[in-house]
Amino acid sequence: MMKKNIVVGLGEIGNPILKILSKHSLTVGFDTDEKLMNTAKFNRLSKIETNFLHICIPFGKNFEDNVYSLNSKFRPELIVIHSTISPYTTQKIQSKIKIPIIYSATRGVHKRMLSDLKKYTKFYALEKNAPKKQWASKEFSKLMKKSGVKTKKLTDPITLELSKIVVDTSYYGWLINYAQISNLIAKKHNIDYDEMWSFADEIHKYLGNRPKMFPGFIGGHCVIPNLSLINEDSLWEIDNINNIYSKKVKNAKTIAKKYVKGKQSYDK
Repeated sequence: MMKKNIVVGLGEIGNPILKILSKHSLTVGFDTDEKLMNTAKFNRLSKIETNFLHICIPFGKNFEDNVYSLNSKFRPELIVIHSTISPYTTQKIQSKIKIPIIYSATRGVHKRMLSDLKKYTKFYALEKNAPKKQWASKEFSKLMKKSGVKTKKLTDPITLELSKIVVDTSYYGWLINYAQISNLIAKKHNIDYDEMWSFADEIHKYLGNRPKMFPGFIGGHCVIPNLSLINEDSLWEIDNINNIYSKKVKNAKTIAKKYVKGKQSYDK
């Protein structure tokens, strides 16, 4: 019997996931903003049972309740959370839902997410006590492979939840912070930022540990907002340095355009 995928939340993550899955699997999108949906297709396929429910909604205080409500509404066989979430969220949800919950953090730059989804391996994990764990893992890997996306299973969701925040967005923020600090030093001594950093070009080429970032203001929907998902005071220095920098450098919020033109875009 044919079953469908439902992608919930048709924003910068959900919409690309909907497009990728739709090419090879029966998939519909759902959003509280019906203008983002193909309502006719959604209604036409409403009686077909749901296999995967893909959660792509922003994390907030009502996130867990929204997942419970969506589970009751669509009654899927399993749920995949693609959103960036607070540590232990998967564990909490799995403890209250009797179907498998997969956490699969999303990587990529929003403006090219469609291609980045296929470029990066899609990491995923399930709780050790998740029901039908092996079946769920196999089904998810098969679905992603069918859509042209590589997968890798991690030991548990908490590892992946922390991976997304600590070694992706927050680490990226620290790198930009250092670019900001080094630019302030360059300005203090009236020297050229790019010329100063040219000293590191060959080091980075051979060792790969001297990345040059643009010395701009950290904006966007990921780096700073994700700091609130983890209770680590030290990481808030990313936001503090960012705010100090914006006050000391007049063009902090537009300086990145120079580097975008030079194909050094690190937008997140």
